[in-house]
Amino acid sequence: LGPSDLALLAAMNVAEVSVARRPRVALLATGDELVMPGDAPGPDQIIASNIFALKAMVDAAGGEGVILPIAPDREEALEAEMAEMATADIAVTIGGASVGDYDLVGRVGAGLGMERAFYKIAMRPGKPLIAGRLGAVPYLGLPGNPVSAIVTGHLFLVPLVRRWQGLAEALPTRLMARLAQDVGPTGPRMHYMRAVLKDGVVTPFAEQDSSLLRVLSDANVLLERPLGDRPRKAGEEVPVLPL
Repeated sequence: LGPSDLALLAAMNVAEVSVARRPRVALLATGDELVMPGDAPGPDQIIASNIFALKAMVDAAGGEGVILPIAPDREEALEAEMAEMATADIAVTIGGASVGDYDLVGRVGAGLGMERAFYKIAMRPGKPLIAGRLGAVPYLGLPGNPVSAIVTGHLFLVPLVRRWQGLAEALPTRLMARLAQDVGPTGPRMHYMRAVLKDGVVTPFAEQDSSLLRVLSDANVLLERPLGDRPRKAGEEVPVLPL
């Protein structure tokens, strides 16, 4: 409820309304390579960045994002933090969902009774995504790559937060726009291209690498390319998702 909504309710002499509690969303970044902003990264470390975008997205969707301490790549430490996440309303891990020696989220989650609805999805960026339940709590395991985490946050986490609150309109808004230039086929995965929409015309960025946060920062829409889509010509209508 915004300021105008509250004023309207008061003007109509409505003293009480039914509302949903803000869901508490636990956000856990994983990996020895991560340090928080303000810390000095070592030679093989990077600054944790995507978790702050995800918290802002959760808060804007009506939830309460809670950033937990970064979990190191040790099973006992990750187990303790994931067990704490199960006390929230929604649990989200970032990173550790790919196949590798230090990708422990799936293994530790299974030991805590995680039930997977699915693991991996045919989309780019964001293929190594886990969805299911951690105990009684809805759970998402987002990729650790910054752009992948934020894109999957828009597509999966924000709708989950909105639906948890009982909102019927939970899925991302889709608009139609005209392509400013030709684009090639998509191949075996859906492709969410970072792009700029202006005056009904959408222009995808030439660089689409999923590590490029600057490109995502400059984008105001995702150009949605379906799996197996044919090449498209300038002027054709395509779906876009506002960011």
